[in-house]
Amino acid sequence: MQVPLYQAKAEFFRMLGHPVRIRVLELLQHGPVPVRDLLADIDIEPSSLSQQLAVLRRAGIVVSVREGSTVRYALAGGDVAELLRAARRILTELLAGQSELLAELRQSDAPVASAPRSGRG
Repeated sequence: MQVPLYQAKAEFFRMLGHPVRIRVLELLQHGPVPVRDLLADIDIEPSSLSQQLAVLRRAGIVVSVREGSTVRYALAGGDVAELLRAARRILTELLAGQSELLAELRQSDAPVASAPRSGRG
């Protein structure tokens, strides 16, 4: 039985749904990066980084290349970098909209000048 496309997409996004994995992908956008540099840029234990890299490797999103004692990771393709750029654009638009809403809310919270009372009581 084949998995429906929407379910496969949900699994894909669930796999990406970890802050460390997203940070790793961001760091790899500009080319291969040695594990030691990833560790320097991400405040995480080496074993935890290794687990997250394994998830990305199993999903086929990153590849690893050993050069002597150094292991470098790279994006398996450019589509992931484009996905991250699209996410940035979407978040920018959402946050801009929230900023506008916040400004409107703050403006509506401004004290309203009360109307003069009539002498009748």
